Amino acid sequence: MTRIHHLIVDGYNVIHCDPRYKSLAADDLDAARTRLVEDVAAFAIGDSRAVIIFDGGGNPLSDGTPHHVAGVTVIFSPSGESADSIVEAIARRSRERGERAMVVTSDAAMQRTVFAGEVSRMSSAEFSRMLIEAGNDWEEHAPAGSVRGRLEDRIDGGVRETLSRWARGDTPSS
Repeated sequence: MTRIHHLIVDGYNVIHCDPRYKSLAADDLDAARTRLVEDVAAFAIGDSRAVIIFDGGGNPLSDGTPHHVAGVTVIFSPSGESADSIVEAIARRSRERGERAMVVTSDAAMQRTVFAGEVSRMSSAEFSRMLIEAGNDWEEHAPAGSVRGRLEDRIDGGVRETLSRWARGDTPSS
């Protein structure tokens, strides 16, 4: 993939299109979000800025504050605003700055809106396949006896709870 400045991921769109995340979300949405953040962090490491936007518009406590976890910016859209509008705004800023950006979504209306200039798009299914291939590659090229491991096993144990609180619109504890 050509070097991009910004990787912009429509979080729930990817979760609902990928059977791995979708089955996980059926039992534990927090776990599915954590897994997606983990996978995007590993995929984008050192290559681009990654942001995952989740729809928080139906949550009256969501204020849209960006949070940073493992090198990934996580945003739950503010109350009354869709994740789509946040994705479109970030893509527009990248386009105005002449930055290469990739928007990951399968939302047809959003694809037409964001695709212009240096902003391209990738379907959620295509991105999910890339994550699987990248994960297989990491495991295949890992030194003997090492395991990539899950992000939640490599960083502070409170990340999952923090993502859950952000989703609810609660202020994370310091």
